[in-house]
Amino acid sequence: MPFAGHLGLVLDEADAGRVIIRLDWAPHLCTTGGILHGGVLMALADTAGALVTFLGLPEGKTTATITSTSHMFRPVSGGTVRAVAVPVHRGRTTVTAETSVFGLEDRLVAQTVQVQAVR
Repeated sequence: MPFAGHLGLVLDEADAGRVIIRLDWAPHLCTTGGILHGGVLMALADTAGALVTFLGLPEGKTTATITSTSHMFRPVSGGTVRAVAVPVHRGRTTVTAETSVFGLEDRLVAQTVQVQAVR
């Protein structure tokens, strides 16, 4: 995933039941005031959700995001954020994944639910 590498995402755990990806705060990923950009948090969540989906697909299948809804709960102004993605539903043509993003002191920063097409 070239884009994930460009953002600096680090894969800590990955299987069909759970994916954990982390990202260190960096000034070039921020908005004014040193707050991690919401789009960066959404990209982190989308990457984790897509990967947990992909790892549970049958051989030869791939996936693409159909919908993604993110809720932001608190700003991130330093440290590391950690995304934990789990599949909520695996259907024949779609998979729904939920990703929780945690910041300092393991506090919930954002949550994303996405639907992935099975291709």
